[in-house]
Amino acid sequence: MLPARTVLPGTKAPISGYIADIPTSRIGDVAAVGRGDPDVIALWFGEGDLPTPRFICDAAERAMHAGETFYTWQRGIPELREAIARYTASLYRIDCAADRITVTGSGMQAIILTCQALIDPGDNIVIISPVWPNIVSALSIVRGVSKPVLLERKDGVNWALDLDQLFGAVDERTRAIFVNSPSNPTGWTMPSAQQRAILDFARKRGIWVMADEVYARIVYNAPHAPSFLEHATADDPLIVLQSFSKPWAMTGWRLGWMTSPNSFGEEIAKLLQFNLSGSPAFLQRGAVAAIEQGDAFVKTMVDRCRAGGELVFQRLSALPQVKVARPEAAFYAFFSVDGIDDSLAFAKKLVTDYRVGIAPGVAFGPGGEGNFRLCFAAGTERLSTAMDRIEAGIRATVNGTGRAA
Repeated sequence: MLPARTVLPGTKAPISGYIADIPTSRIGDVAAVGRGDPDVIALWFGEGDLPTPRFICDAAERAMHAGETFYTWQRGIPELREAIARYTASLYRIDCAADRITVTGSGMQAIILTCQALIDPGDNIVIISPVWPNIVSALSIVRGVSKPVLLERKDGVNWALDLDQLFGAVDERTRAIFVNSPSNPTGWTMPSAQQRAILDFARKRGIWVMADEVYARIVYNAPHAPSFLEHATADDPLIVLQSFSKPWAMTGWRLGWMTSPNSFGEEIAKLLQFNLSGSPAFLQRGAVAAIEQGDAFVKTMVDRCRAGGELVFQRLSALPQVKVARPEAAFYAFFSVDGIDDSLAFAKKLVTDYRVGIAPGVAFGPGGEGNFRLCFAAGTERLSTAMDRIEAGIRATVNGTGRAA
């Protein structure tokens, strides 16, 4: 049944019921309570506190001054596509031609373009959850259905995926399996053997694998996380979604890319004409600099996150009410607190009473409620102060006092 169209107040004119039914971000709901307050330590969004490196900004500025401010290639300037292909080939020790690369206006746009290309109304995507919520909303926008399969804490702490459950969720209307690894919010990383099994299953069933590998470089025990690309041929039904945001501190640049069969990239180029008409060329010049000159900065980012993650883990795991896994990838602690079940209410309370902001687990779909996501991509001094406030909030709430002294 189609949702009823919604008339906007004051206009007497309706908008799509699908759009009206999309909920606001619960992370945004928490941020709205304290955003703009300089006394609040904000750890609710998925970004660090380092600005984009100067050498990246300089490359973009030079391109602007050189007049690269006109319409450009739909799938990205050739120099960037070639740089990404070389980077991918070197990182994973595979062959990767530039015709498999499509530059997008953020990793988020790569997701919604892929949904537009794959989904007819009523089709579904099987999604490993808890998960960053935008994939679910993107699917709703194109009239698709999400089918969550939950990660499990099989040992009470660490996350794991049951492949039989994942494969059992696939039906005749499934068009893709969505895998976010390393995971936002849990930090879980899919083992290489499971990637191989999923890709083999997708080949046999004639469905796609959408692999969100945005955090592939933010890993603490290896140079990079396992990638589906290490098991795929150029024409396999695989779309790897990537972003410049995390490893190179470029969240505000809104640049991403996808690696796919060239035939799929050509279809995405048609959608790009009507969604963006190509990312700005001068921004892409900055992205070339990031890819070609940014290894030292990526190491700095990873070292910074490793230190922050260990600090947060030690502080949280020392609390008897808290259940948390040691972060192995991405830059989040995803933890639960015995006695606190309403994550949105408690997250708002931390902002108003303790001047610290984290994301509520309910924002991350099935399996998320009762947990909290803390982004530790920040300096240890700032994180230490934040943890003082979070610990005080947890103790007061669990012990029944409720508010800060």
